[in-house]
Amino acid sequence: MLPSLIVLDDFLADPHAARRRALALDYDPKFKRGNYPGLLSTNPLPIQGLEASVSKIVGRPVAPAPDTTHNHCRLTLKADKGKSGVHVDPCFYSGILYLSLDEHCRGGTDFFRHRRTGLDAVPGDPARIAATGYADANALIEDVVNRDTTNAARWERTTRVPMRFNRLILFKPWQFHNAGPGFGSSPETGRLVHLMFFAAG
Repeated sequence: MLPSLIVLDDFLADPHAARRRALALDYDPKFKRGNYPGLLSTNPLPIQGLEASVSKIVGRPVAPAPDTTHNHCRLTLKADKGKSGVHVDPCFYSGILYLSLDEHCRGGTDFFRHRRTGLDAVPGDPARIAATGYADANALIEDVVNRDTTNAARWERTTRVPMRFNRLILFKPWQFHNAGPGFGSSPETGRLVHLMFFAAG
């Protein structure tokens, strides 16, 4: 069984080089996809051996998930606002590598329980979904996640993984989660992360 959450510090051997490469990417507002706050890099930032390393860590082979922003970076400043909040990731497994320096880091990644239903994730099999009263996963996501995504009163935070430079978190993507708020006033001081979306290998 895949772990729900893994936190690994000091993941990259040379994180400052990765940070420099991430800051050198283009963050064109026209390339933005989705309702998240901040900007997405127009090009990916490949990390050599990433899939092999993550496969070893989780004990299952993984590969880049198609049609996702796997290996792209996201930059979010204090003034950036989005139209979505708590969400799930439609993939096999997710990861976030923090590339903000420790002196700039604020918040992190938060995980939630939905107050009305008591759920903290989309159940992984049809029988468990049926037990919630929903016909299928899409109906549950629409009524719980999409409906209440930005309504803070509908959610109870259960876990916060604080940001730390060169910290990697890996987690089951169907858990209800959200990024902490953006911070900083420039790319050098903002919330800078490397995004990972894996398919089963």
